[in-house]
Amino acid sequence: MHQYLFFVGDFPIRAYGLILSLSIILATGVAYFLAKQDGRWHNHIVDIGIYSGIAGIVGARLWDVFFFDWAYYSHHLSEIFYVWQGGMAIQGGIVFGVGAGIIYARRHKIDILALADIVAPAIILGQAIGRCANLLNGDAFGAPTGSNFGIIYPETTLAYHTYGAQPLWPAEVWEGQIDFVIFALLLIFRAFPHAKGQAFSLYIMLYSLARFGLEFLRGDYANPVFLSFTSAQTTSLVAFILALIFFIYCQITYSRQKKTVKSKINKNRIKNKRGY
Repeated sequence: MHQYLFFVGDFPIRAYGLILSLSIILATGVAYFLAKQDGRWHNHIVDIGIYSGIAGIVGARLWDVFFFDWAYYSHHLSEIFYVWQGGMAIQGGIVFGVGAGIIYARRHKIDILALADIVAPAIILGQAIGRCANLLNGDAFGAPTGSNFGIIYPETTLAYHTYGAQPLWPAEVWEGQIDFVIFALLLIFRAFPHAKGQAFSLYIMLYSLARFGLEFLRGDYANPVFLSFTSAQTTSLVAFILALIFFIYCQITYSRQKKTVKSKINKNRIKNKRGY
């Protein structure tokens, strides 16, 4: 892994920033394809990608600073802006990025839930690519495996400064791979009839489950905040429950609407047969 790809004079081109930018660009491109395939709002996708991407980066940083590492940053305030050192919480990126998308959609009178369903696979794809940036930067790393299996990070990384030359669980690698699986599952789900809002709800549920489990392997922070759960696990648990409730609510509403439509069709058929 290489934190620095090359230098332009004395200015380093970091793998972290390059891959992170690439994840936003590719996610926006996939979202554009999905929206154009759907036939709605593709002309807004690039603008949404820019606003949500910027908001996501800000949110990911602030979430990490204030929820995960405030004990450190409270004494190193100037380093809050050092995003190239790592320390980006994806959950904060999702919250702020989705929030920016909602604001944009409201201003342009776009159906928020329908748009969220369309772009959900693109969001998780961006997350999967973003985990490659974490690997190259040596952050979001796992805990020591206690065996010869694992990743040994270079001396310049935070992972090495934390655990030295111990093999660590490839937590960020596995999360990226699981995100690709979720990407495929969401595409498959969208190919079948479903209620509006369910695809995005499923994305939240699947990612929350994955993140909750992988947190047991993380080594960059481990302080429990609720019972024996870390802050990321607590957030994932709450997000999963809320998404599940909304998923069920959407299904109930969808079923009722189908019954109402069928009832109207049957009544019209009866009227036509009677000659009304």
